[in-house]
Amino acid sequence: MKIPLFDLTRQYKELRNEMIKKIDETISSGVVIMGQNVEEIEERIANYIGVKHAVAVGNGSDALVLALQSMGIGKGDKVITTPYTFFSTASAITRLGGIPIFVDVGEDFNINVDLVEKKIKSDKSIKAVIPVHLFGKSVNMEYLKSVCDRYGVKILEDAAQSIGSEVSVGGKRVKTASIGDAGILSFFPTKNLGAYGDAGMVLTNSDEIADKVKILRVHGSHQKYVHEEIGYNSRMDEMQAAILNVKFPHLDEWIDKRINAASKYSELLGDAVVCPAVPKDRTHVFHQYVVRTERREELREYLTNEGVGTAIYYPIPLHLQQCFSFLNYKPGDFPVAEKLSKESLAIPMFPEITFEEQKYVANTIKKFMEERS
Repeated sequence: MKIPLFDLTRQYKELRNEMIKKIDETISSGVVIMGQNVEEIEERIANYIGVKHAVAVGNGSDALVLALQSMGIGKGDKVITTPYTFFSTASAITRLGGIPIFVDVGEDFNINVDLVEKKIKSDKSIKAVIPVHLFGKSVNMEYLKSVCDRYGVKILEDAAQSIGSEVSVGGKRVKTASIGDAGILSFFPTKNLGAYGDAGMVLTNSDEIADKVKILRVHGSHQKYVHEEIGYNSRMDEMQAAILNVKFPHLDEWIDKRINAASKYSELLGDAVVCPAVPKDRTHVFHQYVVRTERREELREYLTNEGVGTAIYYPIPLHLQQCFSFLNYKPGDFPVAEKLSKESLAIPMFPEITFEEQKYVANTIKKFMEERS
């Protein structure tokens, strides 16, 4: 069998007629930038996440930069985040002249909130924290928020991979990206809700932050050709918004299918590899299904030869990336992140994956392990 890590074509086949109709309507309208489709997806996502404002921008990386800048983060400001995440989480800090302060992760890939508290206690100059809900699994936001509230530290939730995931805060289940001062989403095509190009969003309950993001996304301007500050060109175009509006009604169904597929994987795989765990007080929407094994490289080669798509997220932790060498971190500083970078392997995960395909993937992994035991 040939099983891709991710397959966009199956989803498109189901939505093709509706998609073509919506795209035709959009182009025929003559409005292709900042029109009705953008306003519609902003309203839908704001209601879905449970926030006052959702501001559509060009991509998830821009969303991080615009949100941080709108929260007042600038030159010399220290921002805590994880070294085990996609590059843009940390690069957004440095683009504004800020200083990334890395804190190690737990065995679940997410930032270790106990270590965050220790770092904030030891350095009163910390201005903000960017927790990342990695692979779709929620960070313990109730605890993190209590710590940040106590010390006056701002929170920007990186929910690029976790739209729809929930966490318990104050006895209520709430969506990620709604808990901090602001949150961000990415609609990169492979995400649980993906466009057919780049697109992103900033979410907040703050009128001030939302207004600032709206200005920054159009060259620092409220009124055309009148610039209040130096901003960016980071607008979600109408085509991507139209596509998201077609897909959005299916999001919860797709999430349920991912969760069901993950449960089947865990049952099929048993203890052949370390499977992702899900805490009772949080949810995991499985943007990726990531297993762990000390034989990662051998297993990946074996799966490739057997037609199974895989990916490594992430092979080099951020504190060891050459571009961040000026931060003076060294190997051994964050041992859990470094260990995970050598053991993690993502296997095929998308809503349309069949049980037969999952059985093939799991049996292939178990066969590899049995042959080498």
